[in-house]
Amino acid sequence: MQKKIGYLTLTAAAMLAAPLAAQARDYISIVGSSTVYPFTTVVAEQFGKSGQFKTPKVESTGTGGGFKLFCSGVGVETPDISNASRAIKSSEKETCASNGVKEIVEVKVGYDGIVLAHSKDAKPMELELKQLFLALAKDVPDPKGGDKLVPNPYTMWSDIDRSLPKQKIEVLGPPPTSGTRDALVELGMEAGCKKFPSLKALKEKDGDAFKAACHTMREDGAFIEAGENDNLIVQKLTANKDAYGIFGYSFLEENLASVKPTVIEGSRPTYDSISSGDYPLSRPLFFYVKKAHVGVIPGLAEFVAEFTSEKAWGPEGYLADRGLIALPDDERSKAAQSAKKMAPMK
Repeated sequence: MQKKIGYLTLTAAAMLAAPLAAQARDYISIVGSSTVYPFTTVVAEQFGKSGQFKTPKVESTGTGGGFKLFCSGVGVETPDISNASRAIKSSEKETCASNGVKEIVEVKVGYDGIVLAHSKDAKPMELELKQLFLALAKDVPDPKGGDKLVPNPYTMWSDIDRSLPKQKIEVLGPPPTSGTRDALVELGMEAGCKKFPSLKALKEKDGDAFKAACHTMREDGAFIEAGENDNLIVQKLTANKDAYGIFGYSFLEENLASVKPTVIEGSRPTYDSISSGDYPLSRPLFFYVKKAHVGVIPGLAEFVAEFTSEKAWGPEGYLADRGLIALPDDERSKAAQSAKKMAPMK
């Protein structure tokens, strides 16, 4: 009888294993940041050319959208990697953990800068972060004086400062799900907001009120959410020389024939100014790996090794040709070693 039970148990296990094997994916699934997307796509193409594994499937969902999919659980129906143009948030890590995604490998891949670009045919403009905040914030300090916030009254750039062009404020930018939007708010809007003493003091008194004042974009048509499609923004800038668009430096590099960047705080976005941190809107880029999928999804560890190889992400690597700004040598070496070990985040 015991032998029969053992036989039945083994048979049942074999029957369960068969459909799981049939459902297993034979390619890597990657989601996330539209900024990191071009780099990952290039690595995926190089990886696929080796012939040992299938070319990974890469989708541009935005950083927030990517984490939502990535943190939905463990299994072949969920992504293996999520690209991000900012670090994962505590709330996202908590969502991951609650859904069984408990071991996440963070890989910092390089740096990028957020640019405010416009048509190559447009007149150049130089901006201070304070002026950028006044152009894009929903509510701003009353220009008549005092600490009161009022609905943004500025419709022309010259309304903010006479030195700026006498043209309508029209800025196309990313949606709230984008890591580029998060970085713009933190590095640009908040930094500009703090130039006002009353708002800087508000951060200490009431963090929520400060965030509402400094992070909320205007909704009156001066700032236009253009989705996760940076190509569409470039097309619109080409068609309208008075409009400005917000996207990553790497995308600017690909489109220098049609658009040019705005100088911010006296600094032009270049490889060197972003790498050194002189450009005020510089930020790191990441991708995150679901460790539970390593060894289950064919080629996952090998793909990470390709991405973190010198021939890919080094200063002379093929990603540098696409606009990726490499990590400093020591930092890059440590990141590559950590990725090879698949060391989870603490």
